[in-house]
Amino acid sequence: MTDRMHVEVLAMRVGTHQMSAPVYQSLEAAGMDLPADVAEDVVIQPGHRALVATGWAFAIPPGFEGQVRPRSGLALRHGVTVLNTPGTIDADYRGEVKVVLVNLGRDPFTVRAGDRIAQLVVAPVAKATLRIAASLDPTERGAGGYGSTGEGAPTSRRA
Repeated sequence: MTDRMHVEVLAMRVGTHQMSAPVYQSLEAAGMDLPADVAEDVVIQPGHRALVATGWAFAIPPGFEGQVRPRSGLALRHGVTVLNTPGTIDADYRGEVKVVLVNLGRDPFTVRAGDRIAQLVVAPVAKATLRIAASLDPTERGAGGYGSTGEGAPTSRRA
């Protein structure tokens, strides 16, 4: 087993229902699953989205962020994913975490109380100091935009 960075995150139940605490589903899981805290089922029609409460608020320590990410099983089996992936929980946010789910599948998808709807990854973040410059150092890629390094992208010609 490799050494993992550990950080303490305070969690507080803020929802109206007794949802279980977010938990890691395996020893080496990167994210802990977030539950849905809904009073009644939420049906997300194909092509639509819904904001789903988790019933939990967190105190992420300074120097870290919470990343709300999709669950791969929901994406594969139902076409349901997190719309703003990853969603960021800043270290100074103390409100309830809610998840924007979108149904990209063909069938309506029902979210029920306690369903695992997303996962939370706690990760370190660097604070950047922005320095304004008149030009940037050149690179081989240059200003090539979306898709400029992938399949079908022009290749550089070298003599």
